[in-house]
Amino acid sequence: MSGAVDKAKGRLKELAGKITGHERLEAEGRTDQARVKIREKAQSVRRRAEGVMDSFRHDRS
Repeated sequence: MSGAVDKAKGRLKELAGKITGHERLEAEGRTDQARVKIREKAQSVRRRAEGVMDSFRHDRS
């Protein structure tokens, strides 16, 4: 699933949990959202690292 879909799913779970008083569902929603944020940050770090590595490769040429 895409990050946007997972994030929306997490928001819906959290909201449903709040409305129904179901703490576990609310926590699952927050966990889903955190998982998406971590994945996005990891992808950002990976892209930056690739950019740095590319700049080193071009400097050596």
